[in-house]
Amino acid sequence: MPLTFTLDPAITPALRDSVLDLWTDVSNADGAVGFVPPVSRAEVRPELVRHFVQMAEGRTRLLVGHDEDGRLAAAAFLTRNTHRLMTHWVWLYTVMVHPDLQGRGYGRELLATAADAARGMDGVEAVRLTCRGGHGLERFYASCGYKEVGRVPDAIRVAPGDDRDEVVMLLPLG
Repeated sequence: MPLTFTLDPAITPALRDSVLDLWTDVSNADGAVGFVPPVSRAEVRPELVRHFVQMAEGRTRLLVGHDEDGRLAAAAFLTRNTHRLMTHWVWLYTVMVHPDLQGRGYGRELLATAADAARGMDGVEAVRLTCRGGHGLERFYASCGYKEVGRVPDAIRVAPGDDRDEVVMLLPLG
């Protein structure tokens, strides 16, 4: 069953807690969303607050996907560039599908809906994201239309002696 997506949902305490739980669960399932397991809600909370502050400033938009039972299944953040020479593309951050729901096509739905949301943003011509090498994420994003446009070797230190590439991906919207 497809997800029901909402762009710019009202941030209620229930939604805030659901996004925090999703981010924590994805991180603890070794999802590459800025943390290394094990991680607690308390460790994730400041990053979520930072995204909410950017939302309040009008720079970031939240996209959420709920399953048929109303459970938060997926989320991602679209962030506008503040640099005047880069306003024609947006960043896609913290792309998450709950680990229990992966393998059902929800990630592809989330990316397609995020691209549609970006198309609806005035002057936006592309979506850019980075992903952590070593997870096969660049292959997944490529299968969704993104192109690898850059790679920084060993830019991400997951643990001592475990450095990963930062892979830059771009989705032209035209």
